[in-house]
Amino acid sequence: MFESLILARVLHVVAVVIWIGGVAMVTTVIFPTMRRIESDQERARLFERIEKRFRPEAQLAWLIVGLSGLYMVYALDAWARFASIRYWWMHAMVGLWVIFGLALFVFERRIVGTYLERPIASQSAKTIPGIEVLHWVLLVLSLVVVAAGVAGAHGW
Repeated sequence: MFESLILARVLHVVAVVIWIGGVAMVTTVIFPTMRRIESDQERARLFERIEKRFRPEAQLAWLIVGLSGLYMVYALDAWARFASIRYWWMHAMVGLWVIFGLALFVFERRIVGTYLERPIASQSAKTIPGIEVLHWVLLVLSLVVVAAGVAGAHGW
């Protein structure tokens, strides 16, 4: 049982690093690079290529985070923690996981899919800055939740 908990925690942390690290990379490197591209059409094409490549990785990492987190709560019989405000960081982790699940599986397909179906050049200048702001909000929220989760898991 102890070995399976260690494996679950390792998978959980590695998947969080891949998932949130990808969000950080897109937010702090890709979007600023895209702003330097003058052509709305080229900017949109780059965004589309990156999004198509990263989405499956983010979805898989999100799934591993959820399954490993669920397993750890089950194996530790830690369900009661969700009834206590003392473990607010667990609520925050689940909340963040749900937000990203909606973003990855529902909103991204509707917003980005709709965006990519429209004439690329006419939509890029309006849509990409909004998506960038959303990424910044999600990145900051993610970093706060990761810090809270680490601190909370270590008794702080």
